[in-house]
Amino acid sequence: MALDWLVRDNEPKDHNLFSDQFFGTEPPCTMYEKKPLLDPKGNEVEGLYNAWITLNNPTQYNSYTTQMVKGVIAGFHRASMDKTVVATIFTAVGDRAFCTGGNTKEYAEYYTLRPKDYADYMDLFSNMVDGIIKCRTPVICRCNGMRIAGGQEIGQACDLTVAADTAAFGQAGTRVGSTPDGGSSDFLPWNLTMEQAMWNCISNVSWSAYKMERLGLITKAVPIKKGKDRNWVRDPRVVTDRYVDDGEIIYGEYKTGEEAKKATEMLKALETDFSLLDNTINNMTWTFANVMPLCLMKTIETIRIKKKFWWDNTKVHAMYWLAANMNMEAWLGFNTFNTQKETGSAVIDFLEYRRQIAKGHIYDDELAEMVMPKPK
Repeated sequence: MALDWLVRDNEPKDHNLFSDQFFGTEPPCTMYEKKPLLDPKGNEVEGLYNAWITLNNPTQYNSYTTQMVKGVIAGFHRASMDKTVVATIFTAVGDRAFCTGGNTKEYAEYYTLRPKDYADYMDLFSNMVDGIIKCRTPVICRCNGMRIAGGQEIGQACDLTVAADTAAFGQAGTRVGSTPDGGSSDFLPWNLTMEQAMWNCISNVSWSAYKMERLGLITKAVPIKKGKDRNWVRDPRVVTDRYVDDGEIIYGEYKTGEEAKKATEMLKALETDFSLLDNTINNMTWTFANVMPLCLMKTIETIRIKKKFWWDNTKVHAMYWLAANMNMEAWLGFNTFNTQKETGSAVIDFLEYRRQIAKGHIYDDELAEMVMPKPK
């Protein structure tokens, strides 16, 4: 036998860095699971899997705590180092939210007025985005509901998104004292015109899954609701039956007024069924499994580089600015949002805030008293 004199070690190496301590099953936590790859007939393929990384904090719209961020980092590293994994699915528990960003309770009650701690937290957040963008498998965001603020940003870091058509997408930072520096201000100008990206980042207006699909920001929007007749029902809150009205594209826009109220009530009566969404994801992962794996990842990485370029150029200084801001507008915004049950308002009095700034008022407790809502 040729080269039979060479000594070879054929024992597979384990390159995983993280233990199970970063995962859990009780919320709030991040869950990690390997599920068998399925063929088009739904049969399990022996020895091949998809890794599922699941945010589990449904009562707080799957907002991520510090420990959950560590779990996401650990999950993407584990999926990357497992040669039996074909694709990684990033999703969350329930049908209301994929993720609404960082946990505002934790932000308000701990991180505000602790800028060094928040810089350390943002370093973890950056590693979470890096872990997604650097994953050694294709990454699909299984967007099961709202994808807002930091949730929108970690979703955009994924390679592809298949979304429940009831999902809403957007930012929230400028209303609560933060900025979309977790990826949106880097990623969106690649996908949209500069002005569309600008408006999306600053307006906090949510876009529907159908609008996101129309603009090319997600791969596919899929119905997840069924009526009493067991037929699929598209999100009734969204215009999906016509494209243009008086020259304006309204396909994918949310309905307004009484029409919106009726649609919301109709939505509440429908049953959730993720089978169509999951079948779409299974078909995509089957496609991944049937191409050359190294060629697949080279192609993906070459496209990812465009996102990574601006993200890598802005993430470091964004970390320190966001940390410093925890002593200022973030302190006002997150604490106001966190006490909305007591006050009835989730936002400060923006107009009074601007008036006091124009008068040269220093940033102190008196200013906070003037602009933050009072308990009922």
